[in-house]
Amino acid sequence: MTGVPWTVAAEGLQLDVRLTPRSGKNAIEGVELRPDGRAVLKARVRAAPFEGAANTALLQLLADALDTAPGRVKLIAGATSRVKRVGVGGDPERLIAKLQRIVGVNA
Repeated sequence: MTGVPWTVAAEGLQLDVRLTPRSGKNAIEGVELRPDGRAVLKARVRAAPFEGAANTALLQLLADALDTAPGRVKLIAGATSRVKRVGVGGDPERLIAKLQRIVGVNA
């Protein structure tokens, strides 16, 4: 599934996210195709990358955007990297529909 930053997982979705901390706003800004061909969700948060604050802000941003409980959004990989993998528990079809509306992708 090229062109989209998510894959269906056993209990929901996994998202590849490129996070920009210390931004002027918390926002999801669409999808970016990386040089290696992988699609990532572009996200910005106000929090600084200090003691996990930016990661926490990212997880809350995704929970709010996907209208799901914060406890269902977990960091899987990339805690200290700009590119992260996030797991979101829930119905994959509902989550994909929300993501498609947010980023304007029909996949």
